[in-house]
This record gives sequence, structure tokens and C-alpha cells, in this order.
Amino acid sequence: QVQLVESGGGLVQPGGSLRLSCAASGRIFRVHDMGWYRQAPGKQRELVAHITAGGTTNYADSVKGRFTISRDDGAKTTTLQMNNLNPEDTADYYCNAGISDTMHFDIYWGQGTQVTVSS
Repeated sequence: QVQLVESGGGLVQPGGSLRLSCAASGRIFRVHDMGWYRQAPGKQRELVAHITAGGTTNYADSVKGRFTISRDDGAKTTTLQMNNLNPEDTADYYCNAGISDTMHFDIYWGQGTQVTVSS
């Protein structure tokens, strides 16, 4: 049984920063692509940032230059450094990862962590 657990969300003022972390645990042979999504109330879930197993990254246009995704394969974690936050970044943020054991591949989601940007 594989779990992804996010942490680091909270309340921050506009212009501030937060760092989100996501840790994978369980029966894991290899972690493939990882990413972060977000969903605000009444809106669709959207991709925020993505990183491949080889370290290639891509970002939503709305966060380019402000957010940075990284990964630590030894720790089986991914992080999202969020700088210069604005109220439009307020949402529940979800970690996503493709994970395989020795036989099967599946895509997993974390439970979500809330980010609120408000003055």
C-alpha cells in the first residue's frame, strides 16, 4: 500500500512564501513522474508543476518564475517552493506521483494541503 502525504500548507500574506513537501511511502520500487496540482472551491483541478524522473520540469504559466518543483529520490519526496504568493494561489494543493513496485505501475494522489493567501 502506497501513501503520499503532503505538508507545509497554511496561511500566508500576499508576497510571502511557503514550501510544500510530499513524502511517498510503502511498497515502492521506483518513483516516476511527480507533480503538484491545485483546486480552489468551485474551480477545476489544475496542474501547477511537474517533474520527470530525469529532472525535467514544467509549470503552469501562472506560476512560472515564482514556484520551483524539485525531488529527492533518496528520500522519495517532492517539494514545491512557492514565492511571491498572491490571493489567486489560494487552493488545496495535491501531490501526484507515478509509482511502481516490481510488477505494477499506478498513479497516486495525496490527501491535499490547504494554502490560503490573504491580507
